[in-house]
Parts: sequence; structure tokens; C-alpha cells
Amino acid sequence: MNADQLKDLIAAGLPCEHLALEGDGRHWFATIVSARFEGQRLVQRQRLVYATLGDRMATDEVHALSMKTFTPAEWAAQA
Repeated sequence: MNADQLKDLIAAGLPCEHLALEGDGRHWFATIVSARFEGQRLVQRQRLVYATLGDRMATDEVHALSMKTFTPAEWAAQA
């Protein structure tokens, strides 16, 4: 899987204001900003992202995905 395919999967299942990916085809790091993260704890945010991938983690299409998740307000505060 390449970065564009992974981005498309995440964006199709989760409205993102910002989505950046880095990786080598198996190990990925994502920075994701979404209003859907409002009121969600870290583990809940991660579950939302993993849900966009379906069984691709289980079938090893995506071996590892590390992520930083932000609400729009949290992202603005980072800048």
C-alpha cells in the first residue's frame, strides 16, 4: 500500500482537516486533524482511525500505524 492509498482510506472514513503520512509501505506515521475527535480520548480517536482501515491491519497490508491525532483547536494551538 502506498501513502496515497492509505490517505484515501482514512479520508474516506473520517473527515480530516489535515492528514499527513510518512512511511515505508509497511510502517506508517500519521498526523490527523479532525473535528470528529472533539470530546474523544486518545484511544477513542485511534479506534476511529483504525476503523477506516477495516481489516487491512489484520491482513498486514498496513503492518504498523502510529499516529498523532488533534482536534482543529488543538492543531491551531500547535502552530
